[in-house]
Amino acid sequence: MNALDQLKQYTIVVADTGDINSIKQYQPMDATTNPSLMLKAAQMPEYNALFQDAVDYGKRVGETSELQVSLALDKLYVNFGKEILKIIPGRVSTEVDASLSFDVEGTIRKATSLISLYREEGIDRDRVLIKVAATWEGIQAVNELEKECIHTNSTLLFSYIQAVGVAQSHGTLISPFVGRILDWYKKNTGKEYSGNNDPGVISVKRIYNFLKKYDYKTEVMGASFRNCGEILELAGCDLLTISPELLKELQHVEMNVHCFLSAKSAQAECKDEDETVDEKLFRWAMNEDAMATEKLAEGIRNFNKDARTLEKLIGKRMFG
Repeated sequence: MNALDQLKQYTIVVADTGDINSIKQYQPMDATTNPSLMLKAAQMPEYNALFQDAVDYGKRVGETSELQVSLALDKLYVNFGKEILKIIPGRVSTEVDASLSFDVEGTIRKATSLISLYREEGIDRDRVLIKVAATWEGIQAVNELEKECIHTNSTLLFSYIQAVGVAQSHGTLISPFVGRILDWYKKNTGKEYSGNNDPGVISVKRIYNFLKKYDYKTEVMGASFRNCGEILELAGCDLLTISPELLKELQHVEMNVHCFLSAKSAQAECKDEDETVDEKLFRWAMNEDAMATEKLAEGIRNFNKDARTLEKLIGKRMFG
């Protein structure tokens, strides 16, 4: 078997793309989307019908031009999610607008609205994960959403403290970003990293081992990979979300894939104590972690920028 087929024996493989054709090709269990991926997919000619349907919906339902664009954007995300769910057996992740990253109530309202749109399309909420940035406010929103059986995927997660905060708020899933952590360390140290020396890999292993040792139910989905080595070092993680480019590379690699993570090995590997994360502890830990602070802020800015670009495309189609 190739490396991808072997990896699927240990880990649920998720497609990190909005390109429906790529998802068909690699047959993942789940799929994740974000504003950057949606912006790329929405400009592909083959998805023009999904784009136009969202524009028509916004014009029909919205009472003001601003609301029409906002509703069309939500409908665009759901349109892609609906099509993706036709070809995968599991769940799709749909992101709350990055501009709500520090707004608890706004995040809850937007998540509820997205779930309602999915329900109108006949899609059960159990097949949807609502992606929320792992800010302190995002974590509070996760706590409330999970009480309402709206399942969440906490994204832009770069630190141990973010992961523990989400787990203690009963989040369904977390997406620690491996490659972006590596990017920061390479830029700031001038060093090269690989294999189990990769700081992104080390971060995910620490998080995984903690959650398994203390029996938290939150699933760990490694994300944002830069190379296949990072992916293979995390074989055994609950889920891994992988770009089509790296899925293709794994499909063409012939090698033995070893399982490095398991609930059993986590008992011995975890060195962290289980302590309650409150706001003071969370904010101090983030303040002391320059990498996590910088990458979280950068990620929110970039996702917001791409969402606003999508709105401009919608507005151009809607109003000329």
